[in-house]
Amino acid sequence: MTYDVGVIGTGDPTDENRYAMAYRHAQGYQRLDNCSLVACADLVSDHARSFADTFDIPPSGVFEDYERMLTAYEIDVLSICTPPSSHAQIVIDCAETGGVSAIHCEKPMARTWSECREMAEVCQRHDVQLTFNHQRRFSRPYQGAKELLDEGRIGDLQRLEMGGQDLYDYGTHLFDLCGYLTDHAPVEWVLAQVDRRNPSKLYGLYQETEALARWRYEGGIDGFASTGECGFLDCHLRIVGTDGIIEVGSDGGPPLRIRTNDSGWQHVDTGRDGIWRAGAHPVDRVLGKMPAVPDAFLGKPTYVERAIEEVVSAIDENRRPVIGADYALRSTEVIFACWESARRGGRVDLPLEIGDNPLEAMVESEGVAHKPENEVVN
Repeated sequence: MTYDVGVIGTGDPTDENRYAMAYRHAQGYQRLDNCSLVACADLVSDHARSFADTFDIPPSGVFEDYERMLTAYEIDVLSICTPPSSHAQIVIDCAETGGVSAIHCEKPMARTWSECREMAEVCQRHDVQLTFNHQRRFSRPYQGAKELLDEGRIGDLQRLEMGGQDLYDYGTHLFDLCGYLTDHAPVEWVLAQVDRRNPSKLYGLYQETEALARWRYEGGIDGFASTGECGFLDCHLRIVGTDGIIEVGSDGGPPLRIRTNDSGWQHVDTGRDGIWRAGAHPVDRVLGKMPAVPDAFLGKPTYVERAIEEVVSAIDENRRPVIGADYALRSTEVIFACWESARRGGRVDLPLEIGDNPLEAMVESEGVAHKPENEVVN
């Protein structure tokens, strides 16, 4: 089956403060024989036209208003690459329009917990496949870690430790990967504290200055997160078992390594895949400057391109996508529960029975000053 694809929120790739993720999504669709980019929409018409020129979309397929685009074209697959505070309304509008088979949305999910739930519920009601761009699921370092864990190389899983810049924009990837590593076991409770003095605001959403969080999965596995200046990990993700440890992305080290009770640290081959992207090996930086070296040799497709392929394959095969909304909801619930625990000053049991954004509510009720848009606390 072939699919007509539309993109909402093209962005500007020349803006150093933005990622223009729509361009990465489009490259993913372009490499698939059964997908055709037919339309795009952006509030800034120049951005939409530049995007259309880049991907050979005709002038008739260029819009400022995404609702007009949906009326003019029968689009099968939509990518939404707008700021997260607009995700819910756009996803709901697209799902209710009719005719759309799948929506692939950038992360994080949405501004409030009720919006996250609603967008997933509406898509389920209208039989629209909703996915989120947790593209690190498709990297060899994390897939290799899961394989080592499933093989019993470190015994029984006891604890997951993660770090990073913040719990939501950055942390959404790592919470998703924790779900992947635990086979999406339900989380029973969350206990967290956040420092919200002078918080950053990234793409319209508040991010805490720093945070410490602990949670527990059914079956007794513990999770632990530290962000901002209180982050103590020297890796992206540490997987602790009864008989050893697996680390993904150790500082100054390999993308993946393992240490057991019987051996020291051992590097695990992940091919051309690094933590952030394919083709991240130092050798690739040299080979990439040589015009005769094909992209495939340099570790392509990218992680985003692999995510796009999963979106389309899941439609073709009528199966649950591994980056589906149900999985995203589980990991996102833990993040909102971290903020809610800080608001309550105590442990929060799941399921989470709130609708707002607790961090936003705390910051704005206290009148706390925040850093400029897009400035991230490291």
